[in-house]
Amino acid sequence: MPYPKRPVSSPTGSLIKSGGSEIVTTQRTSGRRKQALAAAAVVAGLLTTAACGGGNDSGDSKSGAAGFNAANNKVAQADQVKKGGTLKFVTTQDADSWDTTRGYYGFMWDFARYYSRQLLTYKTEPGAEGAKVTPDLATDMGKVSDGGKTYTFTLRDGITWEDGKPITSKDVKYGIERVWAQDVLSGGPIYLQQMLDPKGTYKGPYKDKAADHLGLKAIDTPDDKTIVFHLPTPNSDFLQVLAMVSGSPVRQDKDTKSKYGLHPFSSGPYKFQSYSPGKNLVLVRNTSWKASSDPVRKAYPDKITLDISTNQVDSDQRLINGDYDVDASQTGLGPQGRQIALKQHKANLDNPVSGFIRYAVFPQSVKPFDNIHCRKAVIYAADHVSLQTARGGPIAGGDIGTNMLPPSVAGGEGQKYDPYQIAGANKNGNADLAKQELKACGQPNGFSTTIAVRNNKSQEVATAQSLQAALKKVGINADIYQYDGSQSPGIIGSPSNVAKKKLGIIIMGWGPDFPTVQGYGIPLWSSKYILQSGNNNYALIKDKTIDGLFDQYTQTLDEAKKAQISTEINHKVMEGAYYLPFTFEKFLNIRSSRLANVYTTDAYSGYYDFVNLGLKSTK
Repeated sequence: MPYPKRPVSSPTGSLIKSGGSEIVTTQRTSGRRKQALAAAAVVAGLLTTAACGGGNDSGDSKSGAAGFNAANNKVAQADQVKKGGTLKFVTTQDADSWDTTRGYYGFMWDFARYYSRQLLTYKTEPGAEGAKVTPDLATDMGKVSDGGKTYTFTLRDGITWEDGKPITSKDVKYGIERVWAQDVLSGGPIYLQQMLDPKGTYKGPYKDKAADHLGLKAIDTPDDKTIVFHLPTPNSDFLQVLAMVSGSPVRQDKDTKSKYGLHPFSSGPYKFQSYSPGKNLVLVRNTSWKASSDPVRKAYPDKITLDISTNQVDSDQRLINGDYDVDASQTGLGPQGRQIALKQHKANLDNPVSGFIRYAVFPQSVKPFDNIHCRKAVIYAADHVSLQTARGGPIAGGDIGTNMLPPSVAGGEGQKYDPYQIAGANKNGNADLAKQELKACGQPNGFSTTIAVRNNKSQEVATAQSLQAALKKVGINADIYQYDGSQSPGIIGSPSNVAKKKLGIIIMGWGPDFPTVQGYGIPLWSSKYILQSGNNNYALIKDKTIDGLFDQYTQTLDEAKKAQISTEINHKVMEGAYYLPFTFEKFLNIRSSRLANVYTTDAYSGYYDFVNLGLKSTK
């Protein structure tokens, strides 16, 4: 899962030469660059603040705050939660879509459980336990047969839509079938399509001409309480995929197609009262929802509001002031907000390790990165402490990244697996090893290349500048090519454009779509996922061993064996030196002193689990 996906546009950007001169730039890019430099300038101050701590680490009885990291992988103030009140969210950007089929932003998936249910969903528990699935609309985890190719579920009694009509197996099937309508409902995850109909034989519910809507043959609904899935080949993560919001039911008579995201029809404890795109969203209680039919959602607040403000400084300050309870986007406070909060409100802060890794990746289509030794030369030349600092330091940026599998994913080893000693002996770079690798790849005097980076991500620009400076010391001259982040799919996601512009190093970040090696790594590392547009396998990895391990993983039902295979895949990726990891990313998020029952979860990459947040006071 990348940070919020954006629509494809035509490739544009600016080039900053390794010597520092800027050409082919625009006024907007120049402004972004100034922001990046300004952000880099405050990093030292942030690190000093972080090191000193500031504020109160323990609970603050005066403010009612729970304490620093009190909700990081554990529950804060669960015993103080009250029924009622208005829970207030703020975000600096709207969701890509509130349609459960189309939404791909991580915070949308987290928030959507207020108004949508699935056959299975994630446990409402902190940390790693929260990444496990549990029955929701279904009575149990399903019956698996036919060698892992058939899954049968029975729906609970008492599950209803917001108008009181029962939710049926046909509603679940129809909601899933909408994933096939990519010409109308593009943008969301398509794992269900890939697992149930990999050959694309079904054309979607809007093109289904059958009078009785027979629909997707891979799903049977023998009665209103039973739904059966038939996979052509087993996939051990199928239950994880069913737990994604793209598996939510949609009632056919309430489907407004491309407009559904403006007012989804609720199957959860809350329903849409009003929504003004780019401004605000208000949810109120769904009076037809029955707590007895829902083992997951407690539905503490009476009302949930979400205000959308593009001014992060302002929204951060209002979070600090307590005008809002939670930042919906969960990407952390900005530089100014961090400084204030660490000094004055530390007891309201949590600093979880997210599921995201920040990294540089080397497209093999751009010489000399078709040579593994040239890739290793960059890894050894980089100053990893400097890159961490550019990302925001240990608190705002994260731990130095040593490999490419998030610690929160089964099989992830964190800094214990460090094949290039990135966090160890070579953390400040190793020029001697870099020069040895340059000789081995036939470039003893170095070479020239280009670093591609989004100009609307100031921390990414700062990491590009750090990498540029370190590479220059060993004779690698890197220009920095800045482009509008909204155009990523058409610039770095187009292998032909990458080759044409000779973008030898791409700076990016990624988090899991669901918390397994498949949900994280298959779009990045599988040769089957190399696309001509919207590609995420930027390194163009075509490794039969890696592909074979993914095939083995998807057919393995034993969780311990799956974790072992995940570790093997990560090792093969790192052995290929396709990536230079920067950080296992951390966020610095703030919670209001009114919040109760608050905790982070690995299900949503270290975000707070929104669904059972409550307030200590309903006033």
